[in-house]
Amino acid sequence: MQAVLSGKTALITGSARRIGAAIARRLHGAGATVILHYHRSQEEAEKLAKDLNQQRPKSAFLVAFDLMQSDLSSLMQAVLAHDKGLDMLVNNASVFYPTYLEWNAQAKAQALMQINAFAPYQLSLLARPVLEPCQGNIINLVDIHATQPLRDYCLYSQSKAALRQQTLSLAKEFAPHVRVNAVAPGAILWPEKEAALNEAQKQALLNHIPLQRLGRAEDIAEAVLYLATAPYVTGVILPVDGGRLLQK
Repeated sequence: MQAVLSGKTALITGSARRIGAAIARRLHGAGATVILHYHRSQEEAEKLAKDLNQQRPKSAFLVAFDLMQSDLSSLMQAVLAHDKGLDMLVNNASVFYPTYLEWNAQAKAQALMQINAFAPYQLSLLARPVLEPCQGNIINLVDIHATQPLRDYCLYSQSKAALRQQTLSLAKEFAPHVRVNAVAPGAILWPEKEAALNEAQKQALLNHIPLQRLGRAEDIAEAVLYLATAPYVTGVILPVDGGRLLQK
């Protein structure tokens, strides 16, 4: 596997499991040193770091942090304490659950907006001075529902729309020294917990995807790697959705 990211360091938020772990594995496989952020998934994060460090010693580091905190500067300080610098920020951490049309959903709204939109914004601002000297880049994980709202997920769709617009705005603000792009996944992994679907709901969703199947976490990881290594690409929202956006 070509080490196109050899000598580079990437911070991936929410990288202990699912899509975040796939991104970490792909960037690591391309030669990057990865800093794995997690909150509650300590066991999965430690296992992933162990696996990656067995492949290449001292190439994966852990940082635990709750993104609901209002000040994320200590997270960036912990990242830079590894003395590896920073070439790439991947804002992957996200929360996803229905809010229907609840008038008293302030706590849920705060969590959705903080983790899905404001934390990436604050981390991007904190990372900018470190990324500028190395012509680094930021990649956000948005959602196709940033432009096509998902029924019963009004606040979630709003939070991802904010992140989508943030990507475009910061691509202008941070140019020419830092590139900012995003990947917009469609149906990649079935949702969990209160967002879980029954079999009928799963089939109905697949019926609206031209490729008639779920994507893979690795599909998102490949898109992230492309944007990480495309030096003349900024301000792009790359859909990875099996053609779902074609089904208006």
